[in-house]
Amino acid sequence: MRLLVFSDIHNDAKALERLLAVEADYYFAAGDLVTWAKGFDRMGGMLAQRAGRVYVIPGNHESESDIARLCEQHGLHNFHGRSLQTGGFQVAGLGYSNITPFHTPGEYGEPEMASRLEPFAALHPLILVCHCPPKGTPLDRAGEGQHFGSQAVREFIDRVQPEYFFCGHIHEAEGTQTQIGKTKCVNVGKRGFLLEIE
Repeated sequence: MRLLVFSDIHNDAKALERLLAVEADYYFAAGDLVTWAKGFDRMGGMLAQRAGRVYVIPGNHESESDIARLCEQHGLHNFHGRSLQTGGFQVAGLGYSNITPFHTPGEYGEPEMASRLEPFAALHPLILVCHCPPKGTPLDRAGEGQHFGSQAVREFIDRVQPEYFFCGHIHEAEGTQTQIGKTKCVNVGKRGFLLEIE
């Protein structure tokens, strides 16, 4: 089973074309396909070529309703707050970021982030895909001493210990991998990450 996870395309058609050329069983778009909710038609049209296998969550540049509409128009799966079972794993997705200074459309306060993650705590073994990285880790490091991830996401990973965790949001950490307990974690960014499970 091959799962391709990517994030933060921000209207970069060439990056999305490169990702969609990779053969996978599932494609998870982990938020911020566009910037400030503009350009959905082009991105959606490209994703439609893999339609039945594409699962989308909103980033902080998109609202829940934006993604619901995108998925309906292009035959994609809205994966925000949802899960699926495949290959012996439960895969779950939650979009949005924690609060930013920029007042983007897709932001949750930490209590809401925690409550929306909680239904996934009972899923095992779990692959968790979020837009937002966990706080205070290499995945949310934007510069020396600058960490902008979510405390609720961090606490969920610490407690539940998914097998795998994938995120985006902090562009400076793109491609970074780390281990939190037994959880293998990757900030996938627009270069993406292909998870192969036998």
